[in-house]
Amino acid sequence: MKTGLRNAVAKRLPILEWSRDYGRATFGSDMLAAVIVTIMLIPQSLAYALLAGLPAEMGIYASIAPIILYAIFGTSRALAVGPVAVVSLMTAAAVGNLAEQGTPEYITAAITLAFMSGAFLVALGLFRLGFLANFLSHPVIAGFITASGIIIAASQLKHILGVPASGHTLVELVASLWENLSQINWITVAIGVPAAAALFWVRKGLKPLLIAWGLGPRLADVLSKAGPVAVVAITTLIAWLFSLDEMGVKTVGTVPQGLPPLTAPSFSPDLWASLIGSAVLISIIGFVESVSVAQTLAAKKRQRIDPDQELIGLGMANIGGAFSGGYPVTGGFARSVVNFDAGAATPAAGAFTAIGLLLASLFLTPLLYYLPQATLAATIIVAVLSLVDFSILRKTWTYSRADFAAVSATILATLGLGVEIGVTIGVALSVLIHLYRTSKPHMAVVGQVPGTEHYRNVRRHEVMTDENILAVRVDESLYFANARYLEDRIYDMVAARPAVTDVILMCPAVNEIDMSALESLEAINDRLKALDVRFHLSEIKGPVMDRLRRSNFFHHLTGKVFLSQHQAMTAIKRQNVAEPLPVSAE
Repeated sequence: MKTGLRNAVAKRLPILEWSRDYGRATFGSDMLAAVIVTIMLIPQSLAYALLAGLPAEMGIYASIAPIILYAIFGTSRALAVGPVAVVSLMTAAAVGNLAEQGTPEYITAAITLAFMSGAFLVALGLFRLGFLANFLSHPVIAGFITASGIIIAASQLKHILGVPASGHTLVELVASLWENLSQINWITVAIGVPAAAALFWVRKGLKPLLIAWGLGPRLADVLSKAGPVAVVAITTLIAWLFSLDEMGVKTVGTVPQGLPPLTAPSFSPDLWASLIGSAVLISIIGFVESVSVAQTLAAKKRQRIDPDQELIGLGMANIGGAFSGGYPVTGGFARSVVNFDAGAATPAAGAFTAIGLLLASLFLTPLLYYLPQATLAATIIVAVLSLVDFSILRKTWTYSRADFAAVSATILATLGLGVEIGVTIGVALSVLIHLYRTSKPHMAVVGQVPGTEHYRNVRRHEVMTDENILAVRVDESLYFANARYLEDRIYDMVAARPAVTDVILMCPAVNEIDMSALESLEAINDRLKALDVRFHLSEIKGPVMDRLRRSNFFHHLTGKVFLSQHQAMTAIKRQNVAEPLPVSAE
């Protein structure tokens, strides 16, 4: 009893497992990774908070308590949790419909959104409903992220150009930028464009240069990761030296110094009703992005993650953020890869990162007053353009036109109608494509491959058939969406073959038969009986057979159920030459 309880607790608190063997070497690896990720996260957290329409400090607050809580409840050893670009954009889209940016109501709505998202994720995890995220196909997710990256980059051009602009879609943003081009602040441009160019170069070119200068690969990697901080420091220093804020260059301004505040979500029914749809979408998108990154990194070290426990870990991170001045968070791709590459061995690396950000919040925030918003905008643009991947269009066009249509529609809807409508359309298309594909399952007439006991599609192989026997293989589970299609196809096949006396439905790929499909099988049996045609089944899987036995289907079946297709063909041929039909093997 005690062992069972201990295992249950350990399953819900993964920290109890990985901390058991924690040692000095692991501590060193985690600490180094934490230093590198902290350096990376400081400018990113500030930038993503501004992208969400929130005060810059909320980006740091959202990277402290959530990281610690994920370290306690999460199962990935390398996932780095915090604000990310897509979720920040979705937060701005959701909350922007309810309040003006910068108002207390806007901040409260963002905090409430984090709490609702966290509660939803925890509920999914406790009830083991992580499979719901599978309704978002990978191509649709790729299309949504690509379109979101374009919108995010476009939304930051106003900070690079120093002009006012607004909008939630690409059309609105471009139109707004065009209307205000006459107000360009060229000093802001002189800060933002070089900052973006420097960040792009740092991303690819700094490490090779440092190695060429004789630095070791590990030190070169650390310094290249610190490159964005150098850009932040240089542009901040320039803004301070030349008082650029007095020349129209917008800076971050005063960032509160101190510990993250204690905050609480609103429990207003009206606010919850307004945010519930956004909370669900943010939760699902965040979980899909996070778990895909976590699984990829875990596989590289032959580790595994528990998706349902990941839901709980991410949920607790969001709930923690709601009570410490944060907003919705998830596992970020870029920072997780950096964390992994830097040698993070356990989630303790995340906890150390949180400590580093806490120290930054206590001591470094006064230095951020003159940080140009153009620099943060450049940071966002460089980060999100790596998410834009139009190759998914070429891949889906080549492989599946249905997937291509879904990806294209998702991209166009997101760009033209906004992120929430875009992802909603993506989800709907994912489900509709699945229903469409499974509503018309592949069905093949099969025959015997000469000299073997194998049966293959008559259109693809040279096979032997019997004009009195129609053997049909169905390559899909049978359920309400395809049950009627199955009926119609079998009726048409029998009508086209007047000599048929027996129909065999071969079911090696049928993993499920629901009630609607059972009724269709009964209808097929009855209609074939009226035509003096026997109806047989072969190669039914055990769980499907168990369920069929609980019905009366076999009591009315005009034919038999066979263990293999070859057994069925052999027995029916013997019967058709007046030999007694042997007892079938079920």
